[in-house]
Parts: sequence; C-alpha cells; structure tokens
Amino acid sequence: MCDVTGIFALLGRVPNPSVAILAMAIPSGAALSVALSIMFFAATMVPTVAHAATPQVTDVRVGVYPAKTRIVLDIDRSVTFSSFVLQEPYRVVLDLSEVTWAPKLSNAPTGGLVTGMRFGLFRPGASRVVLDSTGPVRVSNVFIIPPSGQSGSYRLVVDIAKTSRAAFLMSYKRPDTRPAATSASLAPPTVPVPVTRPAADPDEKKLIMIDPGHGGVDPGAMSRSGVWEKHIVLAFARELRESLLASGKFRVRLTRDQDVFIRLRDRIDIARRSGADLFISVHADSIGNSRVRGTSVYTLSELASDKEADALARKENKSDLIAGVDLDEQSNDVVNILIDLAQRETMNESAVFARKLVDEMGKTRKLLRNTHRFAGFAVLKAPDIPSVLVELGYLSNRSDEQMLRNPRKRKQMATAMSTAVVRYFERQQALNRP
Repeated sequence: MCDVTGIFALLGRVPNPSVAILAMAIPSGAALSVALSIMFFAATMVPTVAHAATPQVTDVRVGVYPAKTRIVLDIDRSVTFSSFVLQEPYRVVLDLSEVTWAPKLSNAPTGGLVTGMRFGLFRPGASRVVLDSTGPVRVSNVFIIPPSGQSGSYRLVVDIAKTSRAAFLMSYKRPDTRPAATSASLAPPTVPVPVTRPAADPDEKKLIMIDPGHGGVDPGAMSRSGVWEKHIVLAFARELRESLLASGKFRVRLTRDQDVFIRLRDRIDIARRSGADLFISVHADSIGNSRVRGTSVYTLSELASDKEADALARKENKSDLIAGVDLDEQSNDVVNILIDLAQRETMNESAVFARKLVDEMGKTRKLLRNTHRFAGFAVLKAPDIPSVLVELGYLSNRSDEQMLRNPRKRKQMATAMSTAVVRYFERQQALNRP
C-alpha cells in the first residue's frame, strides 16, 4: 500500500480526501507517478468548482471614441447589473450581482473620460465598479452581449458621454443603491436606528473589536510591488485576533473577515451594537516619500496634531466616497458628530491606550517620530468606546512593505499590541478596585 498523503505532503500539496481514497490500494512502486497523475486530475477539477460558485470578470478594457468612452467587462457568465452617476466628485457606479475578479486585473485601465477605476465586493451578494470621470458625464448606454464566435465570454458594455453641469444637475436623481439582482441577499441596508449598547456583564471577558481598514471596492493604498492595503491589514487583523484569543483574557471580533467594503458609519455601529470595550482600526499608508517608514498611532481630535495627521485623516475619511457611496445618505452621527463633554472621558481613555501601544510596539518595531498623533478620523467617532487607529507602516517604503508581508514580523507586532491591550485593562482594573 502507498502513503499517498505523505507523497502529497512532500510535493507541497494537500489532496482532497475523496481524491486520496482513489489511491488507497496502489502498489508503492507506482505511488509517485500515480500521485502526480492524481494531482493533475485534481487540479483540472478546481476551475470547475470555482466556476460553479461565482461568475468571474476576466478582463476589463477602456475604449476612447470621439463621442464617448466605452468600458467593457468580459465575464464568464451572465450577471445582473445597474448603473448610476454621482457628483462631488463626478463618478459612474456600476453595480453587479456578486463576481470575482481575475488576479491580472489588479491594475485597472483608464482613458478618455475615465481617470480612475476601482472594483470589488460592495456587500455580500453584490459587487461594484466605480469610475472616476473627468467631469459631469451621463451613462448613454449599458448592455450585455452574450458569447458569440470565438469569444466565450459575456461582455458587459458601459458607454459614458460628456455632458454639461447644468444638464447633469437637471437629470440627476439620488441613486437607488440597491443592486439590480432580485435575490433577497441583495436587499438594501436598513435605515439606521439609534444604537443601544448591551448592558455590561462585569464577569464577562472584555470584547476587542478589530477593524481592518478599507476592503472590497475600496482597496486602500498599494505597495511598491502591487499589494493592496486591504489584504495586508486583513491578514494582520486575523493574527492580532489569534494573539488576543491566546491570552485567554478577551473576546475578539473583526468588523470584516473577508474582502468586502464596510461603510465608515457601519464599522462604528458594529462595534457599538456588539458592546465592544475597545476599538482598534488597522491601516498601512502610502506616501510620495519612499524613505519614510515606521508605525504610528492616532486618536480622535477635531484639531489635528500636525499637517500630516490632518492629511491622513482627510484621505481615510474618503473611504465611502471612493466606494461610490452617496454621501448625502450619511448619518449626522458620523458626518457631523459633536465632541461634547460626555465624550471627553472616552477620548482620554483612547489616549491612555495609545500610549500603551507606543510603549509596547516600540520594543519590536521602528516608530514614526511623534508616534502618537491625533486628527478627525470618522472611524474613531464612537462616543462611548476607546478607539485608536494604527498605521502599521508605509507600503511606499520597501523595508516596511517587506515587514508587513512577513508573517513572522506581523506576529511580533500582533503580540506587542496584545500586550498593550492586556496592560490597558490591567490599569483599568486597578483603578476600579475599592
């Protein structure tokens, strides 16, 4: 009998259990060749399984014509779709039933009236393409062409044409942001209601909410080698969760555990509805100066500590805009929240935790000068949860990028942050002792 599982392990592959059963009685002398054959057979089955799950966009093209700019998406199966336009800034939004995106599409094309393009999962069951435009435009046509001739793909075609601001405003309607598909999973989000935090149980473990920044149609910054921030911070958030759980002292939740877009206000609502005791948002910035590197920690203030902090907050607060969200829908709790006396204690506790983070992370990692900074980050505006935003490093710096892509280095950072969380709650416990 052959140990097929062992051979797969040597080859760096893990066999599907049903595939391994096929080789249980194969003579050992033929084991290697059979294992290779099974591997080939199993590999050919993988695309079929993926194909059955979700349609995939295999190519995106932009064509420039005298009277229009045409965007074409090649998709291996038909999808439902709808489109609308937004202003300030001008954008075209294309909503699709959920699709995946071929890896080669990491760098989206531009041209003509299209100055930028982003795509990704907008919410479970719905994907989105956002096209930045040179000015006011209209969607003159949008249709899908079934496979024909040598093309085995469906082609989703969007034509946009230039228009005047006056014409744009005359025809502009607040968009129905619901995807066109009729599945119940694509229902629009409910109208926000006041958040009631659950009553605290003094004997229950503290709940730490980790917020991986960006996601889905909002990719965040890109590293020098083409890795998106949204993937880096999600990997780190999962490692931080494991480190916190390993301490045995906390419960842990993530605002997102997949590559999906989450609105800024929803990140806060998730934390408040869950009764979180601490909120940690993790990011990885990118700037023009590739020599700048290091970790920094931010807490909330309407008065920024410096120009860099103010610029970063303005950029991070555009996540909803980048994802093609109608900002008129934003609740006043997030857009125009007032930092009143009731929130002062929360802001003070956030600053205390930030100092703990700086102390612990400085033992394992280069820190940015003036490490603890503050500015008006929308995602930190929960009035009753101590909150920090951690910029893990700069993806524009080669050393920081290598560090953030290294699982061992990320684990070291996660351990340091976990220690800071422990120290913070130990301090709280000591202050609350009679």
